[in-house]
Amino acid sequence: MRKETAALPARPAPGAVLQCYHCHENCPDERLRIEDKYFCCEGCQMVYEILNAHDLCQFYTLDDKPGLSQKIRRDARSYAWLDDAEVRRELIQFTDGVMTRVTFYLPAMHCASCIWLLEHLFKLDQGVVHSKVNFLKKEVTIYFEEGKTSLRQLAALLASIGYAPEINLGDVSGDGKSRAVDRSLYYKIGVAGFAFGNIMLLSFPEYLGLEKEREAWFFGIFGYLNLLLALPVLAYSARDYFTSAWNGLRNGHLNIDVPLALGMVMLFGRSAWEILSGSGSGYMDSFAGLLFFLLTGRWFQQKTYHQLSFERDYKSYFPVAASKKQADGTEHPTPISQIEPGDIILVRNGELIPADGVLLRGKGHLDYSFVSGEADAVDVSSGQMVYAGGKQIGDSLEISLTRRVNTSYLTQLWNDEAFKAKVKGHASILADRAGRYFTAVILGVAGAAFLYWAPQNIHTAVNAFTAVLIIACPCAVALSIPFTMGNILRILGRNRFYVKNTNVLEAFSTVGAVVFDKTGTITNITQQAARFVPPGGGMYAGMGNLSGTEQMIIRSLAHQSSHPLSRQIAAALDTAPLDTVEGFEEIPGRGTQGTVLGKLVRLGSSVFICGENRPEKGVFVEINGVIRGCFETKARYREGLAGILHYFKLQYARTWLLSGDNDRESAALRPLFPEETAMRFNQSPQEKLDFVRQLQQSGQKILMLGDGLNDAGALRQSDIGIVVAENTNNFTPACDAILHADAFERLPHFLELGRWGMHTVNRAYLLAACYNAVGLSFAVAGNLSPVVAAILMPLSSVTIVVFGFGMTQWKAWRMGLA
Repeated sequence: MRKETAALPARPAPGAVLQCYHCHENCPDERLRIEDKYFCCEGCQMVYEILNAHDLCQFYTLDDKPGLSQKIRRDARSYAWLDDAEVRRELIQFTDGVMTRVTFYLPAMHCASCIWLLEHLFKLDQGVVHSKVNFLKKEVTIYFEEGKTSLRQLAALLASIGYAPEINLGDVSGDGKSRAVDRSLYYKIGVAGFAFGNIMLLSFPEYLGLEKEREAWFFGIFGYLNLLLALPVLAYSARDYFTSAWNGLRNGHLNIDVPLALGMVMLFGRSAWEILSGSGSGYMDSFAGLLFFLLTGRWFQQKTYHQLSFERDYKSYFPVAASKKQADGTEHPTPISQIEPGDIILVRNGELIPADGVLLRGKGHLDYSFVSGEADAVDVSSGQMVYAGGKQIGDSLEISLTRRVNTSYLTQLWNDEAFKAKVKGHASILADRAGRYFTAVILGVAGAAFLYWAPQNIHTAVNAFTAVLIIACPCAVALSIPFTMGNILRILGRNRFYVKNTNVLEAFSTVGAVVFDKTGTITNITQQAARFVPPGGGMYAGMGNLSGTEQMIIRSLAHQSSHPLSRQIAAALDTAPLDTVEGFEEIPGRGTQGTVLGKLVRLGSSVFICGENRPEKGVFVEINGVIRGCFETKARYREGLAGILHYFKLQYARTWLLSGDNDRESAALRPLFPEETAMRFNQSPQEKLDFVRQLQQSGQKILMLGDGLNDAGALRQSDIGIVVAENTNNFTPACDAILHADAFERLPHFLELGRWGMHTVNRAYLLAACYNAVGLSFAVAGNLSPVVAAILMPLSSVTIVVFGFGMTQWKAWRMGLA
């Protein structure tokens, strides 16, 4: 875009009102101007100069009044406190020393122009990599390069263009009060309700049937009073509808507010004309009642939605645990909701850091791709900060937490666009199509009804036109999925099955095959015990044939890994002390290795340790090149596994088992997976991913259950990935749902509830179709007044919400989930 230029205009006429080009407020004089543009203050002029210098004047074309007055501005020096290290630590959500992420609350954000400008901050500051706006929360998240800009510079930049950030460290730390609630909707309802009640009171001559010819002056006074009462309803209470309709038209699409706004204008205009011309009393009671009931319906919808959303984001069960270090040096798995600042937690290889903290012990090699999208791991030394969402690769770490675990932040990261479900259900597709074409069809029906009735009776024509526009509502289609499926998400969360979003629930009905991981997924690690087998056979119940030093070396290495078999070995050697491990490395699907007390120790499969498949089954141990034997475990399968497999075979036909272990359990698993090719052993993580991709290429939608360790790639590749979580921090952003191991046997009930939700949504669509058909038939016939239509419209939304909530609650109660 070229910088704006224009010839100097002629001087404005004496007494002419000049409007500020930036904020549209009146200018006190003509002193401040650039070419043909006048400004009310130096602040507005400065903002324009900044935008013009960076080719961002498109900002002024996206909204009628995009800018805010800059008469009261904060000086950049007022943000000097953001350079303080303690303040930075409170505000910053993530940094690796090069890239930093921060979120600011911007109360001045108000329109599409604001969004456009705030997402083009990289043009105003070279240090900004990209920025993302959350308009509903009035927040902007900024990723910036540390060497090129700073928090102070960013805050000053935002203030200079009219978006001074509101910074409350209490909000950041979680100890402060919530931000003030936007009460404008309550005020609008109050204005509309006040006008509605008083207009009805002043319309009693009409209601009593008094003769207008004998009391013309009486009717005239009350008509003008009604008009005055209706003006603030039109100008204030109806403003959101007009704004939304105008924005939609300007962007080239018809939204649901277009017919509503058109109906309001028609109703008010017709009423005003009748009152001013003396030809009638108008319908101001209907107009005010229409707005009152529409706004009340919107309040109900928002309140219900916010309650569901609040419970899901902040109170839902998030089945991830952390290993908390006790005062006596032992560790104990603790739900992350019970972790507090000052607690010391242990983070093993492949585990996620649940909250910000300071690294106390170990060498951090952190993968922050979950947070920043950067694939390169970051090295962190003792004493440095680490941030929530990072995944450790290498030695286990001891971290002292500096913040509480924020499950809403983890949920926010989990729901990032990079990890969205790949499948979109037919219900969402239908809702998209309905929303796209509904408004155009309704405008056509309303216009046809008006043209039909106008030659016969203009009063009936206005009623029919307005009633059609108001009563026809696609809200049932729009509300059915979020409310019905949202309630199911809440029920499942209470039962410890945490589903990412409603798209995942919809995708359950598209699945064609199910793939299981073995270790940690269908096996119950907590009920298994490892036993050591020395070379040449001879099962030993204890560890007597391993020296104390060897036990310490082996336990120290096993303690670094989050793999279920490593944890079993560490638990079997719990009496041995721990020592430092140097050069720890874990090869997915093969084993681990590291140096303890100067000795190279390796744990893993027979192929990894011996270079070949051995008849012995278990985790082999090698110390300084000498194979000491292997740890053998007898798998215990989770309760309800047979029932789950039976359910999947009935619903989805094919089930598969993929395992990185050898085939020692194949005989025990054969009754559960009877097909010859249903079980595949010795599978590397890449082979698991390739197998899932191969099934997808045959046209099947894949649901996979894994533990999120060696199967993260396959989980991400699958259409739906479910992680089975024990008391470990093996959460992976690649999954679409997290199932606590204790609720494993109830998985068929969970999936059935999701499928029931889709049936309920389809029934709601049918109910909505019937409502619109009946309502439109009365409206087109001119037998429905606008105020009755305004009552029925929110009632239809309420009906859909109650229907969806009631049906899902009833089904959950029948299943024992409510």
